[in-house]
Amino acid sequence: MEFRLTEEQVMVQDSARRMVERDIQPILDANDPDTSLPKKDLLKIYKFLAAQGLTAPRVPAEDGGGGLSMVNYGLMYEQLDPWLAISIMGQECTVSRIHAEANPEQRARWLPDLFAGKKICSTATSEPGAGSDPRGVTTRMTFDGDDIILNGRKMWISNGSVADVIAVTCLDAVDEKGRTTLKRVLVEPEEHPFEIREIDTFGLRQGHLSEAVFEDYRVPRENLLESGGDAAKMLTVTWNGNRPLIGLAACNRAQKAFDLARDYAGVREQFGKPIAGHQLIQKNLADIETAVVTSRLLCYHALETLDRGERSNGVSAMAKRYATTACENAINLAMHVHGGMGIAVESGLERLLRDCRMLPVPDATNEILTLIQGREITGIAAFR
Repeated sequence: MEFRLTEEQVMVQDSARRMVERDIQPILDANDPDTSLPKKDLLKIYKFLAAQGLTAPRVPAEDGGGGLSMVNYGLMYEQLDPWLAISIMGQECTVSRIHAEANPEQRARWLPDLFAGKKICSTATSEPGAGSDPRGVTTRMTFDGDDIILNGRKMWISNGSVADVIAVTCLDAVDEKGRTTLKRVLVEPEEHPFEIREIDTFGLRQGHLSEAVFEDYRVPRENLLESGGDAAKMLTVTWNGNRPLIGLAACNRAQKAFDLARDYAGVREQFGKPIAGHQLIQKNLADIETAVVTSRLLCYHALETLDRGERSNGVSAMAKRYATTACENAINLAMHVHGGMGIAVESGLERLLRDCRMLPVPDATNEILTLIQGREITGIAAFR
């Protein structure tokens, strides 16, 4: 059993870290951290991410993708600011779904520009009444000659307001047992406009979480993805990979909080010495570091389970739930180490906390993840 990164993995991690510092961070710093990033700047960043294979990491290299292992993907993913990590996840998951569900003509039409980061894409699945349960989707598609007509409302669409292509998950049919079958339809907002707006959130504020409304919205029938079967099954496959990745995004925030707290404790003095010399401060620092390390290792374990081709539903759910909770608590402890400065905007800790608090929401809440893990333990589903 090996608990250290290989030489190749260290290189992968260092390459991603240098890319962020050299190419991405200057773009982010030139923009308001509390305002969604302009599309032109996001496209600049996507070109750098595409060069690292991050616009299509789960698509095999022979098909034009990055062909990354999930562990290597995670090593790179953790280096990204979480809003950008969620954005590129929205891109690459949609790319993976198009690759899996499209026919050859559709792949040739859409994938090259998405692989290259020249266009932005996203998936619209969640609805006001359907979040963690994709079978609860009510957005319907009907056929009218050569067109598909969509009716429904979608929420929490990553990249929604800047996307060139959105894969809309729709109710296709209901079988005799009441089970729904889902399909995806690709819509192009610039070609066929519809109502879409950004959702104002208290964290990940440079991102583009959006909601959309489709009312008798027409899209060419050739935009229907139907070569890959039931879209709900593909959602589950990608979610199992997404969950530990989101856990690593939480590690990104908590690691920064730990670094800030450790440095501050070394220079802030009370009672005649640096506060790093006081026992309770050392306990807080030790607890923060423990939360980050255990979260990271559990997420790596879940990703490696995927790489081995083993069933990962339970461990992926466990990794995200543990990491997002532990890392949020770690950031809170870092604020305590800073004392009064911990609540000052200039310390940067409040932004780290806001971002981390957002992360339990994507790809299933902690409550749903608990039930998924419980189902894997007992063999009995609590929610269906």
